[in-house]
Amino acid sequence: MSELSFEQMLEGSLKTIRNGEVVEGTVIDVKEDEAILNIGYKSDGILTKSEYSNSPVDLTTVIHVGDTMEVKVLKVNDGEGQVLLTYKRLAAEKGSKRLKEAFENEEVLTAPVTQVLDGGLSVVVDESRVFIPASLVSDTYEKNLAKYEGQEISFVITEFNPRRGRIIGNRKQLIVAEKAEKQKELFERIHVGDVVEGVVKNVTDFGAFVDLGGADGLLHISEMSWGRVENPKKVFKVGEKLNVLIKDIRDTKIALSLKFEDQNPWLYAADKYAVGNVVTGKVARMTDFGAFVELEPGVDALLHVSQISREHVEKPSDVLSIGQEIEAKVVDFNGEDKKISLSMKALQSNENAGDVEDVDIDAVAAEEE
Repeated sequence: MSELSFEQMLEGSLKTIRNGEVVEGTVIDVKEDEAILNIGYKSDGILTKSEYSNSPVDLTTVIHVGDTMEVKVLKVNDGEGQVLLTYKRLAAEKGSKRLKEAFENEEVLTAPVTQVLDGGLSVVVDESRVFIPASLVSDTYEKNLAKYEGQEISFVITEFNPRRGRIIGNRKQLIVAEKAEKQKELFERIHVGDVVEGVVKNVTDFGAFVDLGGADGLLHISEMSWGRVENPKKVFKVGEKLNVLIKDIRDTKIALSLKFEDQNPWLYAADKYAVGNVVTGKVARMTDFGAFVELEPGVDALLHVSQISREHVEKPSDVLSIGQEIEAKVVDFNGEDKKISLSMKALQSNENAGDVEDVDIDAVAAEEE
């Protein structure tokens, strides 16, 4: 029997490997573009950065000497006696299996957005790509998908067909489910009469929509103040926090108000605007039969055309202007109907104060309508 050479004995002690085999190796050297692994074979394995990841990477930042890695053999001999290895393809196979399990179990996955495409977002899970169409990114139309680049997002796999290259993620489903749960919790918690905190979400000409943390409530222009609000956009800003009153709840619609009863100016109006009191106010609006004077936000009084001056006045706009501050005497007060009547004429001559005519506020109101 012939004796074996040292090289033959050494070779016999080493394992054999095949293309496609998964092996474990120890990193013995790392450069920016490749790593060398001892895989227990007669030749060391070479792992290039292109076979480490699909993303640009400096291998020295992710692999270190002494690390143990599981890799797959691409070629036992690349023609120069070297073993070519791949990490990303093995990771992709594992990732595909992982995605299949997630699809079957309806599992929520989280991954960074690696690419923003015209039609949606691309994310990578263990080197396996998942496409999230623009229509499934959110429950509302997203005009600018670029804001998601590099951001970690959560989603579920709603279609898994790797043979056709279709692995579809759905973020919208999670958002809709989360909002439904928050809405349910909110409606279980709130009641008419509650004061809750919200954030202004949108402002329109007729009101503001306030996010209550589960549903939006409408703060109508008529409920924004005890006084008059002409333009909500000049009063509220998107993102502003508000404490609002729950005025009404009907199904999923919530009506809000900022007219808190303890701030109702009519609570103290009977004393402040008693008959005979002299008051000041600003002309808020005018008609042919009189001017409406704001005594304070939420309290308007009627100054009939006949009570503007001792001299004949054809129409209020002949002598008054919007925003003008005037002084007048209260000649009638009706707290139940929230109506006050004023007279400037009564202050023009004390000796003729008795000349003040009684004004039928109800008749004037009917005339205004």
